[in-house]
Amino acid sequence: MITPALRRCAMLLAVLLLLPACGAAVPSAAPSAAATLGAAKKSYQNLVVGFAQIGAESEWRSANTRSIQDTASHLGVELKFSDGQQQQENQIKAIRSFIAQRVDVIGVSPVVETGWDQVFAEVKQAGIPLIMLDRHADVPDDLFSAFIGSDFVQEGQRACAEMARLLNGRGNIVELDGTVGAAPAIDRRTGFQECLRVHPDMHVIAVQSGDFIRARGKEIMGGFLKTYGYQINALFAQNDDMALGAIEAIEEYGLRPGADIKIVSIDAVRAAFEAMIAGKLNVTIECNPLLGPQFFETALRLANDTPVDKWVKSKEDIYRQDTAAQELPRRQY
Repeated sequence: MITPALRRCAMLLAVLLLLPACGAAVPSAAPSAAATLGAAKKSYQNLVVGFAQIGAESEWRSANTRSIQDTASHLGVELKFSDGQQQQENQIKAIRSFIAQRVDVIGVSPVVETGWDQVFAEVKQAGIPLIMLDRHADVPDDLFSAFIGSDFVQEGQRACAEMARLLNGRGNIVELDGTVGAAPAIDRRTGFQECLRVHPDMHVIAVQSGDFIRARGKEIMGGFLKTYGYQINALFAQNDDMALGAIEAIEEYGLRPGADIKIVSIDAVRAAFEAMIAGKLNVTIECNPLLGPQFFETALRLANDTPVDKWVKSKEDIYRQDTAAQELPRRQY
């Protein structure tokens, strides 16, 4: 027979047996709260980004830099900016500095395609997302988080198609390429050559690198004219700055740029629209430098472990002489 006293003892024993379990449950709640705090989403205001820019070789690059810096300022992002002055070793040094500073995200516009494997691997080992902006690097896909920029091959194809229209599919072309080994120089030439295969009466008779620099464009075009003179029907310049330099050389030679020598270039900077309005440039293919908003949006998503597209493409167009005057007031660079 269970007496009241025995019943009270049993109940007390049950309570005592439950206490350890209850006591174990209290500490488990604390890590949960800490984990929640540790997983707090970053905002633009506490995001730290390092960016290794190529330099300031052209109007396009200057506009690209302004877009990055102005967007960072507007959003409240802490931006650590480095100007590589067209030297890969300067960019690599900057990236290693960003790793040491433990930034949240690293961005880089690689001056050339090759030679990045080691430093990109260091970024990956440090657990920092890496974004390539505007230019590719020849590295495995697992060494970078995203690429933001243009389809350079398509730009070359578009330039060739416009050239075919201007020349009615027949003529001699000289070509001003960008920096040797740079992604846009390689890809734009590839696209241009692919398109030329369907235009057998259009021939590239001379090619030389002008490093995307206006003064070099003028110098090299002057050399082309001395060698080929009136045999030249058209010029393909891989950026507007080289085309603008070439225009000076053509005028000094006594020919009319845009008329005696048709000119197609890439970038769509304001000065190119002014040259089209003056009848000295025929077509510019847009390569949008205003990548700051896309860059920081992607950086924030990566800092918060949110999936992003491997290639975030720019939106771009083709501009010709007949629309240059109405388009110029809308240009931001």
